[in-house]
Formats: sequence, structure tokens, C-alpha cells
Amino acid sequence: MLALIILVGACEYKKGHSDDQEVSGDAAVVEEPSENHTEDDDKITIGFSMDTLAEERWLRDRELFKEAVEALGAEVKILASKGDDALQILQAETLINEGIDILVIVPHNAESTAMIVKKAHAAGIKVLSYDRLVRNSEIDLYVSYDNEMVGELQAKAITKLVPKGKYVYIGGAETDYNAHLLKKGVFNILQPLIDKGDITIVYDQWTKDWFPEYAFSSMQEALKANDNNVDAVISANDATAGKVIQALAEQGLAGNIPVAGQDADLAAAQRIVIGTQTMTVYKPLKELAVQAAELAVKLAKGEEIGVERIINNGKAEVPSMLLTPIAVDQGNIDATIIADEFHTREEVYGKE
Repeated sequence: MLALIILVGACEYKKGHSDDQEVSGDAAVVEEPSENHTEDDDKITIGFSMDTLAEERWLRDRELFKEAVEALGAEVKILASKGDDALQILQAETLINEGIDILVIVPHNAESTAMIVKKAHAAGIKVLSYDRLVRNSEIDLYVSYDNEMVGELQAKAITKLVPKGKYVYIGGAETDYNAHLLKKGVFNILQPLIDKGDITIVYDQWTKDWFPEYAFSSMQEALKANDNNVDAVISANDATAGKVIQALAEQGLAGNIPVAGQDADLAAAQRIVIGTQTMTVYKPLKELAVQAAELAVKLAKGEEIGVERIINNGKAEVPSMLLTPIAVDQGNIDATIIADEFHTREEVYGKE
């Protein structure tokens, strides 16, 4: 009886094995071994919650971060909320529910996105704040450029040209903590000159949600309120600087009044070359994306991240990596953004 049972079992195995090959249509196509399934399960998945893709720089961040993540053998799911707080929270919840290993977030609103951090932690998921700091939350890591230094570079460049006079400051979104850091950096340089009476701030306004059109109307108001008697403008980024220059152009002042921006957008680089924008601040985005991707994967694996800077976000001491920005003007544009192939020479200068 035992011999008969063994014989029947062997026949059934052979028949089943043969049928599997017929169904596949190819004897070489068989089920993946369990080890391969384990490899797939172990692959790190990063959720990337972005505020917007409406500006050139954020499109670059998306692609560079994706490339950096994939080069590390991980994968990334990317969602952008078009500047909508509620949508960003909903999208982050979606990513969390899909079982990501770590959440990377570019917050639209530095305060309200603290809710996202709380939800992620409740699910056992760590959170990395990318470029913009999430306020009043126990964020696990912050990776950015030194935004206070960005503001200082802007102000140093403009005060070198205009050590005395009437200044206009066009800030970023008040809901973005980075905009506050930028402004702090600017006024680190301006305040001593204001105290001496050399510089007067004749207009100071935030730009709602970073929308350039608000910067345009703000600059129009500043010019009208001062009968066009303005000596310099510091603008929080290149998109708002572009609209500032448009407002100046309407009054025949473009190129006559120094204007600072940041981000090294292509349009800004072109304006620098023709002389309507004085300078921008270049933050090599590839370096930011690569560092953030590497640290995100380490956090997801529970490895040591080894950063030394600490920033208080209103609730916690946040481990931070702050990269160094670079001031760019006509004198070094070739040696910086063009040498780095951030933009090509032909894009910046046109066909020569």
C-alpha cells in the first residue's frame, strides 16, 4: 500500500508539472522563486508630496529626485497639490495608505502640513522635509539650502550697488517658512544700514502663495506710492522678480533699478545677461535631490544619517542638512550655472 501511494503521488506531480509548462507556452517561464518576491518586498518606496509643479525649479526637482532615488535601487511615487493645503494632506494620506516606506514632503503651508507628519508617524513612517521646513512638528529630517544665507547673498549684492536709497522688498508666501528665513537673511544685512539712516524700506509685502501676479501688482503699488522714486528691489525668487521687472518696464525703469531674485531660473539668467535683473541665487538642485534621496533611503532602512546641524521648527530640534547657495551675476554666470549645465550657453545667451 505504501509503495502504491508513492507511485500515484509521483504520477500526479509529473502530470501537474507538465500542465504548468503547457499553460505558460514556454518551458523557461516558471513561477519566480520566493527569494525574488522577498527582494521586491524589500525595495524601498518613497512617497514625494510636492506643493506645486507650476514653476521651472520644481519640475527640475521632481525629475532630479526621481533619478536619484531610482539610481539607489528604490522607487518613488510623486503627487503635487497645485498649492492646495487640503489636497496636499489628502494626497499624503493616499501615499501613506499605499504603504510607502518614507514620506518626503515639500510643504505648501509650513503649519498645516504638521498634520501630515503626525499621520505618517502614526503609521510608523518617517518624514523628510525637502527644501521647505514643516513647522511645529516632530519632523525626522530637513534637507535644504541655507535659506537665511540666500537672503544675505541677495542683500549683499544689492547694497554693494546701492549703499543708500529707497528699497522695496517683495517677499514670498507668508505661509512658507522658507520665505521668513529669506527675509530674515535680507534684513540681517539691511537692518544696520536702516538704523544708520542710509536705507529706507518704502514698501514691504508678502506674495500670496508665491503667485507672480501678486508680485506684479505689489510692485505697481510700490512705484505709485513713491512716484517711481525707488532705488532697489529685493524679490524672494526669480518668478516674482520677473513680474517686478515687468512693472518697472511699464514705467521705463527696467535695467535702471537693481533687482535681486533666487533660483537661477532660465528667464532670470537671460535677464541677467541683458541687464534687467542684477543677480540670482543658484542652488544646485541636483546636489539637493541626491542628498535628499540618499538620506531618505537611509532613514527608511533605519540607518544612521550623520547630520550635524539642528534647527528648531517651533516644536522639535530637527536634524538638518543645509547646503551652500551661490550668488550669480553677469561676472560668474558662465562659471556657475552654465558650467554646471544647469542651463546651456545657447539657452542663456541665445545663438551668438
